[in-house]
Amino acid sequence: MKAMILAAGRGERMRPLTDHAPKPLLQVGGKPLIVWHLERLAQAGFKEIVINHAHLGIQVEQALGDGRQWGVHIQYSPEKTALETAGGIANALHLLGDEPFLVVNGDVFTDIDFAHLQLAPNHLAHLVLIDNPPQHSQGDFVFEAGEIKSEGMSKLTFSGVGVYHPALFVDIERGAAAKLAPLLRQAVADNKATAEHFQGVWHDIGTPERLMALNQQLIGCN
Repeated sequence: MKAMILAAGRGERMRPLTDHAPKPLLQVGGKPLIVWHLERLAQAGFKEIVINHAHLGIQVEQALGDGRQWGVHIQYSPEKTALETAGGIANALHLLGDEPFLVVNGDVFTDIDFAHLQLAPNHLAHLVLIDNPPQHSQGDFVFEAGEIKSEGMSKLTFSGVGVYHPALFVDIERGAAAKLAPLLRQAVADNKATAEHFQGVWHDIGTPERLMALNQQLIGCN
């Protein structure tokens, strides 16, 4: 299975840190955020990785190169302007191929075990859900008795980690901007999605304050 790291966001809430560096290259625990993903993907057995980028994207390519130092092969999917999540994935399908692939948001920090994530036969998506963080208390999906649903009282938050079939993006024109959430909600409604509830380490690095807090936590563990 191939993997894609989403790294094209502008990171407006991270300014001024992202005025001169793309968010995936911000340091946490002594290394760029995206390098944590590369190391964990490599450890999980992934060899082929696609990274999209837009804002200051050339810095990403210069920092990571072809990925050989992590034992992976990186291909890049540049975007002139960020295409949103689904648009960025659709734009990179020619690199991802015809089989299911893993996608990881570049601005999260997590110890999810990527190795065990799979897509069920005849399904379009498998989502990793987490307990609702303070900044997203309303959640996204209900997960009860092993099934994912869009409506219900007790919702969990989508972690930004999922496995998708290319067919999920068939209606998106390459180079067009498109959001992922409507596609996921439709897949759930059509009973074409599965999920799991992850309760380990997960942080959304969306603000300088969260970056600083995680950095202090990681340094304190060493």
